[in-house]
Amino acid sequence: MTKIGKLFSLFAIAFAIASCGGPQGDKTQAGEAQEVSVKSGDVTLMVDLGASNIEWVGAKPTGQHNGTVNLSSGELMLTEGMIVGGKFIIDMNSIVDLDLTDANDNAKLVNHLKSADFFEVETYPTAVFEITSVEAVSGNPQASHNITGNLTMKDVTKSITFPALVTIADDGVTASSPAFLIDRTQWNVQYGSKTLFSGLKDKFINDEISLKINLKAGV
Repeated sequence: MTKIGKLFSLFAIAFAIASCGGPQGDKTQAGEAQEVSVKSGDVTLMVDLGASNIEWVGAKPTGQHNGTVNLSSGELMLTEGMIVGGKFIIDMNSIVDLDLTDANDNAKLVNHLKSADFFEVETYPTAVFEITSVEAVSGNPQASHNITGNLTMKDVTKSITFPALVTIADDGVTASSPAFLIDRTQWNVQYGSKTLFSGLKDKFINDEISLKINLKAGV
């Protein structure tokens, strides 16, 4: 094989490894829950449930799945035109998968995600995200703010921070985040975790889940 051929092969292998590396996005560290200091604002905007959702991606060595989960309610609080707080209820029963076209395979995956192995929605039908601070940032075309808040799943509350592109207008607020990663095991979603269980070989499921927030709120 020529040097060029060897170089091309190395690039191909590297690309294949990167492509199978799991969900994409910057990793968000989970910290101790923060105090929610702001309880109200000058203006309260209600979330448009039809125009808001959370996109998710989960992966394992043989591939990945993606889908959405919806909000069941939510509100944003503004003071002097700036976001100062907000609380959002996530409907865990609304989890859907978007990549499996076979109905039986799709239902099997979704039911597994809803089971006690993963999000245990019969016991924990909702998750909650409550904003604790919002900080304006510059230099990132995908984000105008860093949003910090407490994410509660399965009765575990952790503080996370993620970037978002926020637009505040007279008729309301839109916000979207680039994909970011959380470690599901921090919220006791432990099934198939190779960091927690030995001997899984290639049967493990990535600890990290990719999330992308799409939010619209108005009066």
